Amino acid sequence: MRDAIYQADIPELTLRHRGKVRDLYDVDEAHWLIVTSDRLSAFDVVLPQAIPGKGEVLTQVADFWFKRTEHLLPNHLTNIPVEQILTDPTTRQSLGNRAIVVKKLRPLPIEAIVRGYLIGSGWADYQSTGHVCGLKLPDNLRIADKLPEPLYTPSTKAAVGGHDENIDFAATIDLLGADLATQIKQLSLQIYTESAAYALQRGIIIADTKFEFGLDENHQLHLIDEVLTPDSSRFWPVNQYRPGISPPSFDKQFVRDYLETLDWDKTPPGPELPLKVIQKTAEKYQEAKLQLTTPA
Repeated sequence: MRDAIYQADIPELTLRHRGKVRDLYDVDEAHWLIVTSDRLSAFDVVLPQAIPGKGEVLTQVADFWFKRTEHLLPNHLTNIPVEQILTDPTTRQSLGNRAIVVKKLRPLPIEAIVRGYLIGSGWADYQSTGHVCGLKLPDNLRIADKLPEPLYTPSTKAAVGGHDENIDFAATIDLLGADLATQIKQLSLQIYTESAAYALQRGIIIADTKFEFGLDENHQLHLIDEVLTPDSSRFWPVNQYRPGISPPSFDKQFVRDYLETLDWDKTPPGPELPLKVIQKTAEKYQEAKLQLTTPA
């Protein structure tokens, strides 16, 4: 495994934005170069240590899903090789498989969250109100129960250091207009349903996930950022799933569970992680990639 990369350093390009995990570089008028770092964000706080290999896993898993979903809508990927943009071989080698060249698109100001199972903030919401993000659910559901049907529960997109806020579908109409908001809802549910069915065949339950979208100059909708990765989704092993208990996971829930044991108020700076938590998290990311993407 390569050394961890907390943030990219590419002298030949201009850094435009450093997000929670991704560093965005200007290539030309039509393209960005995205480097998916090994940073880890939990509870919307970027933690001080990197997870070795995580950025490569996220890039490879997202690329896999982008290609599996392109029959539903276009995405931000291009066929431009990184070698064409980064001429310095030392820089390329240092980044490993963390860099991709993508289209410049206008990101939309929502995160499209789909929940297939009752867990996380949805479970907390249900326990106190019987609803998840304002949507009524049947009585007597247990933690980790499969929902009667997947729920679309969008949120705002917070800046680094901020917290996303759940919003209802009506609020997305106010932000995007009825046609675009409806298109995103329908596509999000369709992508989730098709992808969850595939993952189930590979022994993974996708409990929930989030999608992000952008528009090109012709107002055509594209899938952007990342899709169905261990950062943007909850992945559970089918063979260890039991309704009524919080299942083990392949994703950063392992880190969240550790952080919940600490006396930390979930505001920056994030706490240091023990080496064993870092190593176990790296293993879980690799395991998820192999299980999903290795040919049967």
